[in-house]
Amino acid sequence: MIIVHDIFVCKPGNASKLAKLFKESMVGNKELVKIMTDMTGQYNRVIMVSQFEDLAAYENSWKAYMNPTPEMKAAMAKMEGYTDMYLTGAREIYKVW
Repeated sequence: MIIVHDIFVCKPGNASKLAKLFKESMVGNKELVKIMTDMTGQYNRVIMVSQFEDLAAYENSWKAYMNPTPEMKAAMAKMEGYTDMYLTGAREIYKVW
């Protein structure tokens, strides 16, 4: 199993807004496990946690993103402008043993 953390360091005052936007926009995304905000450590972080069977499934999710379904297009439309809410980000990919 593969766990992916997509980490966004938000502009001050935007972490909860971005988390809410992700939660509303990602309804029905079968890979999405959780959306989290920080309670300790670096401030203003939103982490999207996704789960995949293996790296091939993760790669296939990117291929699907490049050929979006109508549902995916609707989610993308809801996300318009989200890049204005964060400063930087990172992705961490973990193998679960």
